[in-house]
Amino acid sequence: MDMNMGNLYRLSNAETRSISPENFTGEKGKGGMATLEEGSAAKAAAELGQGWKVNPYINIKPNETFVLAEIDGEGVIQHIWMTPAGDYRGNIIRFYWDGENNPSVEAPVGDFFLTARGSSYEPQVNSHAICVNPRNGFNSYWQMPFRKKCKITMENIDGKGLRLYYQVNYALTDVPDDAAYFHAQFRNVHALPDKQVFTIVDGIKGAGHYVGTYLARGTEALGWWGEGEVKFFMDGDKQFGCTTNSTFL
Repeated sequence: MDMNMGNLYRLSNAETRSISPENFTGEKGKGGMATLEEGSAAKAAAELGQGWKVNPYINIKPNETFVLAEIDGEGVIQHIWMTPAGDYRGNIIRFYWDGENNPSVEAPVGDFFLTARGSSYEPQVNSHAICVNPRNGFNSYWQMPFRKKCKITMENIDGKGLRLYYQVNYALTDVPDDAAYFHAQFRNVHALPDKQVFTIVDGIKGAGHYVGTYLARGTEALGWWGEGEVKFFMDGDKQFGCTTNSTFL
């Protein structure tokens, strides 16, 4: 865990694994085993064959949920890459830690990767945690530890099918006792009434770090500048809490 350029020279007992449509389980020695008969890109890869990239993506039908990754043991997700060729708001990504019934992460895939507007409208994002490259290149570098199990799913609630390229890179390794779980949630409101407060997040209990919010908004009122205050209410704060400028987000 905590791998970075400053400690890259240090050796570790962690076992690096990668899950993708070429290796759904991340098992050692199981990559690139798809044949042309079962490969999703069989036509494009007709002259290649087994051992090459013949199954680079999956197709998720409308109203179908697909398990992208299911990992047993103790470890940490270190990087997720995906290219969803579909409606970003119509496909919901969920993360479940240690066998929980309710997901700790539940959001449209576009909003999770700071891109709400849909295909061909992606901004270029270059940050430590999330990078979005032109034409659907989504990358997450959040470290997400788990102690017993991890499951990641994608639900297609759109009326059209979803073609999804993806890869989940993780390490099986010891997780320290003070490591927190990663959480994210999505909220949306259409036509917020004038002078009404929109709650970004609520109901958080226990120790942890607030690491940020992605906010996408539209306006139907000409001349609106988008002004407003972001307020944090912590540990029993009442009316005013801790106020920051709207440019905080």
